Amino acid sequence: MDPRKDAKYHETAYTADRPTVRPVRSISSFSDSLMCMDEMLRAAQLPTTLITSKTFIDYSTRVPVGIKEMIITALSQMSRRSNAFRFVDYEVNIVQQDTVQNLTTILLNNNQMQLQRPALYMSGAIAFVDQSVLSNRNDAGLSGPRIDLGVSKSATATVIGLEMHIGDFRTRTLIPGLDSANEVVIGGGGQGLDLAGRIGTYGVTFNVGRDYAIGAGGAMRTLVDLATIELIGKWSRVPYWQCLTLDQTHPDFQRQMRDWYLESGGVAQAKLIQSSLIAQGYLAPGTEVLEKDSRDLRDALSRFQTDNGLVPNGTMDFRTYERALNRFVTLDNSGHLQRIGWASSGPNGGGQEGKAYAGYLPVKNAKELQLASTTGLDRTIDLQIKNPIGPGDKPTFEVGEQVFAAATVSRASHVYCYFNDAIGNVMRLTPNNVTPNSLVSANTVLRLPDWLVPNPAFIMDASQPGTERLACLATADDVMDKLPAPLQGAGVVNVPGYRSIEDVETAFRHALGDEPYSKAEVQWRVIPKKAQPVQQQPTANKAAPNA
Repeated sequence: MDPRKDAKYHETAYTADRPTVRPVRSISSFSDSLMCMDEMLRAAQLPTTLITSKTFIDYSTRVPVGIKEMIITALSQMSRRSNAFRFVDYEVNIVQQDTVQNLTTILLNNNQMQLQRPALYMSGAIAFVDQSVLSNRNDAGLSGPRIDLGVSKSATATVIGLEMHIGDFRTRTLIPGLDSANEVVIGGGGQGLDLAGRIGTYGVTFNVGRDYAIGAGGAMRTLVDLATIELIGKWSRVPYWQCLTLDQTHPDFQRQMRDWYLESGGVAQAKLIQSSLIAQGYLAPGTEVLEKDSRDLRDALSRFQTDNGLVPNGTMDFRTYERALNRFVTLDNSGHLQRIGWASSGPNGGGQEGKAYAGYLPVKNAKELQLASTTGLDRTIDLQIKNPIGPGDKPTFEVGEQVFAAATVSRASHVYCYFNDAIGNVMRLTPNNVTPNSLVSANTVLRLPDWLVPNPAFIMDASQPGTERLACLATADDVMDKLPAPLQGAGVVNVPGYRSIEDVETAFRHALGDEPYSKAEVQWRVIPKKAQPVQQQPTANKAAPNA
């Protein structure tokens, strides 16, 4: 054979080598619970805690998964807005020396790098894997002069157990009570049909089968997310069980959503997803049903997918359907999943519930139909002071004391933050020369100042006695070029001609016209610095003269 004659065939390998389906984000049954924990930890105003993890061992050698990496992802997802945990990534692997480890060793030996000691660490292991705890198999056959028939059916169940603990890094002791031991069942099944027949001296055979197996990787991510929520909830003393009772944690949640997705059909899917985008403000109210390849629809889908942790491909796939409509699934009194807010009478999307969701009928249950009752025009800003604050209506700082704040937006937005001191000076804190980009992703913390970098762009000190203010404004598009010239100047300097936050907001209102914007503000009181008591220097006792 001459390989050159197969060149045309070999060229197809470039396209055949590509995946046939789009990649998706890895989402477990507790992904929404991790976001719930992030909000709960943020509300509790816990200080940032350094944490690390040991390598988790699989004593059974049957579940080759990266549990440590799953823990890092879970901690990161529950710290996006709360900044509750920072993972210390340092582990010496003598067998496999990588670039980061080599550079770390060199810098540490030369005193050019410092590692902060974590306060906590997580440890554990895959405790056991009981394979084929249940195994059923049924076979039946029928034989005749000219035909043979056989059918088979099988099912298996395997149990995996994961043990996790939290320890005090300083003493390398495991904290009593901070443990988690959970199990999950993964199974598989198959069906087969064999048919053989004879026509004269010739024979014909026919065989068909169908098998499925639940993967260990997805099951382990579910166990890790559950254990991390339990351990962090117990350690931080927050009511973490409220995040574990969400309907999205039901084992059949995604499978049931998938069935409804397939039943609804393309037209109903488009109407439902676009109604959700309108309700959440990604499409303008009153927008007609757009074509699947419409530029406006793809842009709205991409922004929605980005804000909800999905791959921004601009298509109406199942993951987008689930994220857009998962608030419309609940448990009935019998513990079964039921859909609320869209039609349940066939794939055409008819019925009273679907019309109510689309806005054609009044909403009867405002608690369950949250999306239908929201205007979607306002993006929300969560602005908080991160200093430990005692009881009282207004936080109080002494002159010279540093103030730390953090802001998050519910949707990807252009954010502009301004500081107004007690004597009427206004300066823009962000964007600035160090961070000139004003775009902030959804649910991403904007730190004011950024205390996680060694050289932040500014330091916010309580300067003069009185009331100081910090305000952030969020817009859909970058409006810096539309603002008056003084507001377009460099950041972290006093803006000439502007004396208050209201002056800045007025300029934004004129620049935007009818376009909506959002604003959040915090205030604190500055008092004179208290005089420190003078410490007297100890004096040496004089020896008494001899009598």
